[in-house]
Amino acid sequence: MINLNNIINKDPYSFKSTKKKKFFLNEQKIITSHHNKNCSKYKKIINGKDISKISSIKDLPYLSVNLFKQINLCSVKKSERFKTLTSSGTSGEKSEIILDKKTASLQQEALLKISKNFLGNDRLPMIIVDNEKILSNKKLFSARGAAILGFSIFGKEKCFILNEKLELDKKKLDLFVKKYQNSKFLIFGFTYQIWKYLINNKKKINIKNKSIVLHGGGWKKMQDVSVNNSIFKKKLKEIINTESVINYYGMVEQVGSIFMECNHGYFHCSNLSDIIIRNENFDVVPNGNSGIIQMLSILPWSYPGQSILTEDIGIIHGEDDCKCGRYGKYFSIMGRIPKSEIRGCSDTEIS
Repeated sequence: MINLNNIINKDPYSFKSTKKKKFFLNEQKIITSHHNKNCSKYKKIINGKDISKISSIKDLPYLSVNLFKQINLCSVKKSERFKTLTSSGTSGEKSEIILDKKTASLQQEALLKISKNFLGNDRLPMIIVDNEKILSNKKLFSARGAAILGFSIFGKEKCFILNEKLELDKKKLDLFVKKYQNSKFLIFGFTYQIWKYLINNKKKINIKNKSIVLHGGGWKKMQDVSVNNSIFKKKLKEIINTESVINYYGMVEQVGSIFMECNHGYFHCSNLSDIIIRNENFDVVPNGNSGIIQMLSILPWSYPGQSILTEDIGIIHGEDDCKCGRYGKYFSIMGRIPKSEIRGCSDTEIS
């Protein structure tokens, strides 16, 4: 096993496919064997598969993302459990992801390194399109709260602009904008919240400061008013002087392994993550074909979330040759599997 911290500290998009293929498969086999040994439920699910004989990541066992809402999967002792992340779907069932200090640290460091590659190193005045109560429980975080906490490290001063009724506090926003009238802003929120509270708000929003807007989490229960990425960016630029608008893809079951969108509109796999596209028969399809996204990561040591079959449809456009200059696979999200439960990482309730 290599030192993951050494890998995290490298440029997160520096491994070409030839180097990454060997390294990533080896790390996946190590982490899969770890969970097979330390999580009896996982061992039963993969049914004695001989991990040592696997020669390609496409042959690694994977779990359905919905499984995490049905059973508790954990590979560490109770005394080592540090934090629990939750994400719920329309049925009210929750995924509960248990982190130990090692996994939490690895995921936070990875999030920081990947994000810096897109956001830069500067800490900026940060507008958060949410209510700060989302962070009230330090031991039990929703995925939304975990994302806010993770990205807030880029904020010099943070301003939560929704009140407890989840209404825009326009006065608070205006005062913050006035205070930092000569500064660049970082604006963070979940996609549907930015649309609802900034873009589609009856109160006139006009932020003239140059701003980086970071959003993710999808539309969840607001699918009926959802718009595509180009319209979202166009409408956003009408009210905010955007320097860049960056979407990211990820989920609570693999927090830290986020896929950031480059300025050419593609999501990117880092050195620490990978994706595979499978058809309705779960066979791997070549690049350029759409199918179900399988996400892989070498970070989740406290729970077997290293290889997950999502409910999202995507397409890999290529590898190592994106015009943005980053190595690794780059892809697009096409939508959800028909009739799959509407579930993003952006929980809608604060409790």
